[in-house]
Amino acid sequence: MPPWTLLHPRMTPEHLGLIPWMLDDHDKRPAREQFDEHYAHGGGWQPVPGFKMLEDHWLKYPGDPEPLVPRATCNLRTELIVFYDHAFVAIIQPDGAFEVARMD
Repeated sequence: MPPWTLLHPRMTPEHLGLIPWMLDDHDKRPAREQFDEHYAHGGGWQPVPGFKMLEDHWLKYPGDPEPLVPRATCNLRTELIVFYDHAFVAIIQPDGAFEVARMD
């Protein structure tokens, strides 16, 4: 399990739930595939289209009044995994490409 960095003073490991346990450094597959397998009970990794990635990895969804602010991060090799309020998780590639899914 890669180490997570908590970014908000009120953020605790418990807020992440089982998400950290779904990633394995020794598994050569990308985060998307690992989440898809290990979150099968929740429907697997199902990206939510429409999000825009802002500066500092803030997320904005059209129509929402405020962007989502990163609460925790980890790195799985070259991928950055970001956890947000409401159980949204982003997988960000080195080239800036990203996917966001809700993992509640």
